[in-house]
Amino acid sequence: MPTTKDIYRKILKWKYRHISNKQFTNIASAIIGLLAGLGAVTLKNATHLIQHLLEGEFIKDIHSAFYFIFPIIGLLIVILIIKYVIKKRVGHGIPSTLYAISKQKGIMPRYQMWASILTAPITVGFGGSVGLEGPTVATGAALGSNFAQLFRLSQTTKTLLIGAAAAGAMSSIFKAPIAAIVFAVEIFSLELTLASMIPLLLASITAVLTSYFFLGDDVLLHFDIQDKFALNDVLFYILLGVFTALISVYFSKVYFVIADFFKKIKNPYKKLLIGGILLGLLVFLIPPLFGEGYETINNVLRGNTLQIVENNIFNAISDNFLLIILFLLGLILFKIVATSLTFGAGGIGGIFAPTLFTGSLTGYVFALLVNYTNFFGHKLSLINFAMVGMAGLMAGVLLAPLTAIFLIAEITGGYELFIPLMIVSSISFMITKRYIPHNIYAAQLAKKGELVTHDKDKNVLMFLDIDTLIEKDFIPTKPKKTLGELLKENVAKSSRNLYPVLNDKEQFLGIVLLDDVRPVMFNQTLYDKIKVLDVMTSAPEVILTADTTEKVMQKFKESGAWNLPVIREGKYIGFISKSKLLTAYRNKLIEVTG
Repeated sequence: MPTTKDIYRKILKWKYRHISNKQFTNIASAIIGLLAGLGAVTLKNATHLIQHLLEGEFIKDIHSAFYFIFPIIGLLIVILIIKYVIKKRVGHGIPSTLYAISKQKGIMPRYQMWASILTAPITVGFGGSVGLEGPTVATGAALGSNFAQLFRLSQTTKTLLIGAAAAGAMSSIFKAPIAAIVFAVEIFSLELTLASMIPLLLASITAVLTSYFFLGDDVLLHFDIQDKFALNDVLFYILLGVFTALISVYFSKVYFVIADFFKKIKNPYKKLLIGGILLGLLVFLIPPLFGEGYETINNVLRGNTLQIVENNIFNAISDNFLLIILFLLGLILFKIVATSLTFGAGGIGGIFAPTLFTGSLTGYVFALLVNYTNFFGHKLSLINFAMVGMAGLMAGVLLAPLTAIFLIAEITGGYELFIPLMIVSSISFMITKRYIPHNIYAAQLAKKGELVTHDKDKNVLMFLDIDTLIEKDFIPTKPKKTLGELLKENVAKSSRNLYPVLNDKEQFLGIVLLDDVRPVMFNQTLYDKIKVLDVMTSAPEVILTADTTEKVMQKFKESGAWNLPVIREGKYIGFISKSKLLTAYRNKLIEVTG
């Protein structure tokens, strides 16, 4: 009776014989789009089920009191699931996917296919102030990666399928298939060619159809254009672009500061205690910060801000304009604090929903202030500015202006706001980029030089593994050895023309070049008189194991050397040659572009 392995081998053989790589990639993209759509539906429904249970009749009567404790309970459950069920680190969705592409050749562990499905709904359902988009993308990407591994596809195809899964996830969530493709290209730095476009399209289409099949025509954001774009509004959209850029910089800075604070705390329960209590306190005082925030966004897009501002423990805000503005500004300023605390305390989620939440309120508050002051004698559409404000924050915080433009354009059901979307997104992006060079997803990877970008040369260099380039057949010597000992122990036994000089602690001191000893190597009277120290020279440059491949290449360029020593924690471990580095670069370029 044939085993599972036998059947698997037969399937692989049949695939190689009857289906081309291009055809299989297209088929795989459609399948992965379906799986990503199912993942999105599962995450969404699981979250809504938890929220529904927490809002039952018994709890509803004392619900406000439980705002404080719900997030802490949810975060504790997540930590316990990670520790005792998953038993591995669960990274945040999109950053972990970017890391897999840049440093793990597109290989994502199997547990990532279901880890976010277990943890993200509990985080959000219990009031964690994060979104489900990141975990949905991570789930889809892990499905794409493992599907590619199963059929032994190349790294290039693997990366493409991860991008297709990400497009499928976004398409399913927002029912915006075009924006989903733009998102995959912009965030994951995929090459936009005809070969890559078809798989992205297929994944996006199958995912959105899956979403329609299970969820009907219900959408996350409910918006109808009531006021058309007017030329008189251009100046105000320019100002909104500047305003959203300022909020974007604030958003990113606060996120980085709080993230760095929690990184210093090693004990997960201490993180939970600090982050959970602070988050619970914030949610208790400002209930709209509870969960993803799409209910608040939809209220803004309908103009029902009184329903938002009346939802506070003081029940003190009704028609006082100043109090309304202060409360809405508080939501803008504290949403990212609540989001960062959720992450810091151990929650699993995404940054997409908090960005949309903050953006809608930013645009709304801007238009509200302009209309109230009547300084310009011009009335703005509050709802249009709220919608465009979302694009401004997306362009600034995510540094993805094209995704912002197309997503909001698709959500509106038309392109009436396309010009203001372009104005606000481009201004917000340009200003924010000046102060925040990398978005929240990519900042940590960029610091380490491990970020995939649209620069093909940099990507190829980053994909190279420094450790595989280190050559260790150089025979070291000591500084006090004589010329005779150097010739006998090094020159006679080595095919190399340079010899590293180390002290007794294996620390690198310098090098001896064969060219430097050649003039005296045949004069035996000098064998005992000349020491290695006398002919030793400093290395023109030293490579550290922490250096990125791009930095290594730069050191070769600036030093003009052909071989450079490699140091790890102060100790010599070998040499890297320029010829081997260039050969590895050329081979990787063929692999990546093939």
